[in-house]
Amino acid sequence: MKKREQIRNNQRWLCLASLAAVLLGGCRVGPKYVTPAAPAPAPEYKESSPAAYTNAPDGVWKPAQPQDAMLKGKWWEVFNEPELNALEEQLDINNQNIKQYFENFMAARAQVREARSQYYPTVTTDPSYTRTKSPGTLRGAATTNGGTTTGGGTTPTGTAATSGNTATVLSLPIDVSWEPDLWGKIRNTVREYQYAAQVSAADLENERLTEQADLAEYYFQLRGQDALQDLYDQTVKADKKALDLTRALYETGIDNDESVAEAEITLQNAQEASTGIATDRAIYEHAIATLTGKPASSFSLPVKNLTTPVPPIPLGVPSQLLQRRPDVAAAERTMAEANALIGVETAAYYPTLSLTGGGGLESSKISTLFSAPALFWSLGAAASETIFDAGLRKATVTQYTATYNADVASYRQTVLTAFQQVEDYIATLRVTSAQIVQEDIAVKSAQRYLDIATSRYETGLDPYLNVITAQTTLLSDQQQQVTLRVNEMTAAVELVQALGGGWDTTQLPAAGTITKNGAAQQAGQTP
Repeated sequence: MKKREQIRNNQRWLCLASLAAVLLGGCRVGPKYVTPAAPAPAPEYKESSPAAYTNAPDGVWKPAQPQDAMLKGKWWEVFNEPELNALEEQLDINNQNIKQYFENFMAARAQVREARSQYYPTVTTDPSYTRTKSPGTLRGAATTNGGTTTGGGTTPTGTAATSGNTATVLSLPIDVSWEPDLWGKIRNTVREYQYAAQVSAADLENERLTEQADLAEYYFQLRGQDALQDLYDQTVKADKKALDLTRALYETGIDNDESVAEAEITLQNAQEASTGIATDRAIYEHAIATLTGKPASSFSLPVKNLTTPVPPIPLGVPSQLLQRRPDVAAAERTMAEANALIGVETAAYYPTLSLTGGGGLESSKISTLFSAPALFWSLGAAASETIFDAGLRKATVTQYTATYNADVASYRQTVLTAFQQVEDYIATLRVTSAQIVQEDIAVKSAQRYLDIATSRYETGLDPYLNVITAQTTLLSDQQQQVTLRVNEMTAAVELVQALGGGWDTTQLPAAGTITKNGAAQQAGQTP
């Protein structure tokens, strides 16, 4: 009767401890997370305001209207380049850097599941089977539950002499342990890993956008090299005609051998420069191959001149930028992660409760293993609290609070940098396009200058040196014309990247469902 009463008391105590754990489970210590204020943006981008285009010549790039227009996911399609579209699709599937960030995101999601597993009890089992035989040389001894008593006297209580006997024990135990989340340590840990997974998802999208932008820039740089190659090919042809002309005039006695030598030097310099274009083109082609996950030795792109005009790009309003940049989202989620970690460390100030239970079946025969007499069990609870740690907990909380404050500063700096980059590339596009308009006029004037110099040379009015000067001027202006067009295209790509490339924070996985469906997906893979 006393034993049964003791069992009932143990059960009551355990029930009370469990009830207290449930009631206290609603507590969660640590600071509540609120997104810190970011630098307030202006109503519109300064470099896109009407005043910035007041004195601009016709043909200068202007952003798309209306202001609330948004880029789409496949932002590169605004350039209307089918080859670029195909390369971007291959990049999303085959780029190894994107794959690396995707797997990092998968690992971060798995950590969320690991943290959530702490909500539940741990159940273990350790079934065993043992068969033992005592030596027959111990006939003068008897074995008890407490030890060995040498013979000659009384027979020990508990177990009869077993010398030379064989014993069998079958055991099927089950142990249960659970640590209730009294102060929200587990919940804060789960939140920490959820936010970390969201940071990883944003990092993945930022890396994807970076690789896409790099590919587009390399593509337009390569097309710029094709344009330069075409320019030098035409220059070589023109210089050959000029050399033929000087030779003809020399043979007729109108000109001298010096002019022929000058024409030969001009042609040779143009041929050398034309040959050198292949180096830069090959480098850009190899870079594109690597980005799209292909060996450089087996990849090539056909030659095509740079003729793509810069499209009008929708800017939206500055306040939207905070939701459209994956790096800004990553910085904000990093703050949330750091805030949750403060809660994890704050929980160390409070006691922990551990509930344990065990039971199972044990018998010497398989036939009686699953019977009531073979049943055994135990229940227990334990609480622990740190009494003295020489300021360890306080220092730890202070450390993570400082980390959070540093993340706040990093977030605000990321926001400021985002606004700066957008303004920079809007200004670059506007100014570069104005330069192109002016350079087009300069090229026409240089061509007219060459035509006049050539005509005067043919009639013997001017020396061939004037023709060389005009040729050099025209070639320099044409080179600058191509360079400016390439700069304009790369600035357009960089502006799209600075605007977030059509991404939005709604594409981040929701913290509460991050282990179910995720958000950032690698083409051909399902998170």
